[in-house]
Amino acid sequence: MAHRELTGILLVGGASTRFGSPKALARYEGDTLAERAWRLLGEACDERLAVGRAVPLPFETLADARAESGPLGGIVAGLRAARHDVCVVIPVDMPLLDAGALHALGVACLDAAVAQVGPLPCACARRALPVLEDALARGELRLRDVFERLDVSTVTLDPAMLRNVNTPEQLA
Repeated sequence: MAHRELTGILLVGGASTRFGSPKALARYEGDTLAERAWRLLGEACDERLAVGRAVPLPFETLADARAESGPLGGIVAGLRAARHDVCVVIPVDMPLLDAGALHALGVACLDAAVAQVGPLPCACARRALPVLEDALARGELRLRDVFERLDVSTVTLDPAMLRNVNTPEQLA
């Protein structure tokens, strides 16, 4: 697999209303979900950025591109700040992802790349930023809809690693 310089973007998350408390601070196998995801990005990427709500984390976070904008606002903020042309984007609530999955998304990225269940995790190229910014400005926040306007490849990843955590019971 060819190496591509990658920026990793961690979407720290929003209000975590279904979870009941900030997911980023929930513990899994001894670490918070945020620490675990941050470490994964360090293994897989040449640069890493965290975007989202101001929860007390041991690393700096960028603000979303717009308040209440969901993952799209985080992706736009991350792409704007990224040093590299391709960014892999992971939500804080997928603790089973691994570096191989992130590399596969990065290598497959056209304008974007998604796993078979999409839209997250994903990879986005900075050249997609105008389309993403336009959607954000229009209030079109559903990633699936926005990605329909881009050249997107699909990467088949192990379904077990794509499970996200929405409740404390699922985390257990």
